[in-house]
Amino acid sequence: MQFARSVQSIANSCQTLFHSNQFLKELSNSGQIEEARIVFDSMPKRDEYTWNTMIAAYFDSGRLVEARKAFDDMPCKSSITWSCLISGYCRHGYGYEVFNLFQQMRLEGQNPSQYTLASILRVCSMLGLIQSGELIHGYVLKSGFESNVYVLTSLVDVYAKCKRISEAEYLFKFLPNSRENHILWTSMLSGYAHNGDGHKAIEFFHDMHREGVELNHFTFPSILTACSVVSSQCFGEQVHGCIVRSGFGTNVYVQSALVNMYAKCGDLNSAKDVLETMEVDDVVSWNSMIVGCVRHGFEDEAVVLFKKMHARNMKIDDYTFPSVLNCCIRGSINAKSVHCLVIKSGFENYQLVSNALVDMYAKIGDLNCAYAVFSHMQGKDVVTWTSLVTGYAHNGSHEESLKMFCDMRIVGIKPDQFVVASVLSACAELTVLEFGKQLHSDFIKSGLRSSLSVENSLVTMYAKCGCLDDANCIFDSMQTRDVVTWTALIVGYAQNGKGRDSLMFYNAMISSEIKPDFITFIGLLFACSHAGLVNYGRIYFQQMHKVYGIKPGPSHYACMIDLYGRSGMLNEAKELLNQMDVKPDATVWKALLAACRVHGDIELGWMAAQNLFELEPMNAMPYVLLSNMYSAAQKWDDAAKIRKLMKSKGIVKEPGCSWIELNSRIHIFLSEDRGHPRTVEIYAKIDEIITRIKEAGYVPDMNFALHDMDREGKEIGLAYHSEKLAVAFGLIASPSGVPIRIFKNIRACGDCHTAIKYISRVFLCHIILRDPNCFHHFKEGECSCGDYW
Repeated sequence: MQFARSVQSIANSCQTLFHSNQFLKELSNSGQIEEARIVFDSMPKRDEYTWNTMIAAYFDSGRLVEARKAFDDMPCKSSITWSCLISGYCRHGYGYEVFNLFQQMRLEGQNPSQYTLASILRVCSMLGLIQSGELIHGYVLKSGFESNVYVLTSLVDVYAKCKRISEAEYLFKFLPNSRENHILWTSMLSGYAHNGDGHKAIEFFHDMHREGVELNHFTFPSILTACSVVSSQCFGEQVHGCIVRSGFGTNVYVQSALVNMYAKCGDLNSAKDVLETMEVDDVVSWNSMIVGCVRHGFEDEAVVLFKKMHARNMKIDDYTFPSVLNCCIRGSINAKSVHCLVIKSGFENYQLVSNALVDMYAKIGDLNCAYAVFSHMQGKDVVTWTSLVTGYAHNGSHEESLKMFCDMRIVGIKPDQFVVASVLSACAELTVLEFGKQLHSDFIKSGLRSSLSVENSLVTMYAKCGCLDDANCIFDSMQTRDVVTWTALIVGYAQNGKGRDSLMFYNAMISSEIKPDFITFIGLLFACSHAGLVNYGRIYFQQMHKVYGIKPGPSHYACMIDLYGRSGMLNEAKELLNQMDVKPDATVWKALLAACRVHGDIELGWMAAQNLFELEPMNAMPYVLLSNMYSAAQKWDDAAKIRKLMKSKGIVKEPGCSWIELNSRIHIFLSEDRGHPRTVEIYAKIDEIITRIKEAGYVPDMNFALHDMDREGKEIGLAYHSEKLAVAFGLIASPSGVPIRIFKNIRACGDCHTAIKYISRVFLCHIILRDPNCFHHFKEGECSCGDYW
């Protein structure tokens, strides 16, 4: 209060308006805004300078509401006052208010100055508002500023920063290339760097140096950014030398750019050397160092740096946490601990940090935490949704992935290439062809540029949904193919019963000088297994390690054991099992057990089943197969013991289930299912089917019927298997000539396989059945698997 009285006393002693304005300016410049207001209120007379000084003082202290009120209270406003207001909003990045005020100013008949236009253009540059910048450019041409160097330099900066480099180059050439206008040169250099044209930026920097243009603390960060874009550490080191000679070696902005350049070029030691010479703990520099460590696989070092930042009480920001959260994915630091620190630091509502949290939890498989962070976010962008949708897809929650994708579209978020690729992969796993086709169509209509990941996912989706022609069409249209592309076709053809074609694609891939990977050989050996190509399988299995240095894993051994087992070579399968370099997992024992079931080797089958009892104690599969083996050998007591053991452990066999997708709706069937709305029609169709295919030569295979029933009961039970119900529904509900696509959760029944072959011939239809092993294309009484599945 006493200080306020002193200010009032000094103000009263100012005998002229000039002296009052001088005192007001001094208080404003020193940040004493309340005292300046006291002087302002006590002045008996005020002129335009008085009001402009007070408005500017409020803007300088960030008090925009009071600045606007002072402007509104001002009795008479000139173009200078309008420019003062607009410049204030520009400094604080309020683009919307700036352009509204610019329009009002013109309606009031006030003409903006070169400084007003430059301020507005600076906002366009900062916020990337290219359309607004073009409108201002139009005004510049109409109002006589087209030759004003100050305004045109600002226009160059707008076009350069907004990725319209050709327009920036045109204006740059139009302006007199004065060596003194280093801002113009730096704007162009910065434009090249930020547009990713590092080589052009380096060439332009040479021109600047040759023309003698002044290099400063704005120029050097831009050229160092260009060096990092093209990973030109050699030129970056030359720039570093120039920086030292020019006396900018201790400038914090230049040092930060040096750390970033060295880190992005992978020279972490040089980056660390610069960081340690900095007198100021600059958070941007430390962030660059952490990002560099994470990018080049040194997560532990990144965590050490982060802990040092925390120990030094540095102001960790929203750019620090995303990089550190990346380290949690590799287990270098505890995820929940970092999350707690995010909350304590008050960054949980920052978009970058929240997105990184969702992505991190999704990638470590903690989908509950990922969704919890997601659900509490106020603003969700395409990155947020993509992280969660992709997380569900990659962690096997394919239905949730599709559901979240639909929710994403409902709220109006447009998908990008990353989320499209993930959802297509989910469609492939769920074999929801119609959904995949709609997504493909929407992607084409969206105008987004395709990417290798999207094209690979399309090939995979169509191949896994049994549409080899469509998969081939995408494959043929691709400009670039990698090992994933070729592997998708190799696996796709193998799963669709065309193993020899898989081998053909493998040979073409090798001819294209693309090396196979771990997954390629799984597809290749699967193809040999399902086509009975024993010799080829042996050759490829040997090539894996000897030619390509790929150590076989359990999946490769499982394919080989399956290959030997299907060919009746159980001794070879057992010998390979004993030679394995890795411990057999469940897939290996399942392959062996399945082979034993086919060839009736109960002793070897019992050994395989025992191992499965230990590895997957609640899996019904080994119990069921072993029981069926005993029953087929008429060892009824042993079969009963296995069923009793299974029951005592509470193990329940997964019921056979078949489904068909029609008109974007999934129709599900169980054996003897009568819950479908069209049950009467379906069962009438079944009766017709059985009658007609028996006339064509079909004989029910009683080996696939329940054993405790008479022959008539067994025939009825076989007739109403889920596969046959789904096919019957397909015949009455699908348009004529359209393939009937059936999906099954367990291996196709042998009797149903035979029956569907007859159905395809008698009813002149194409039936595609997918079980967990492969696709069966039934046409004209034949199956693509050649009865070898």
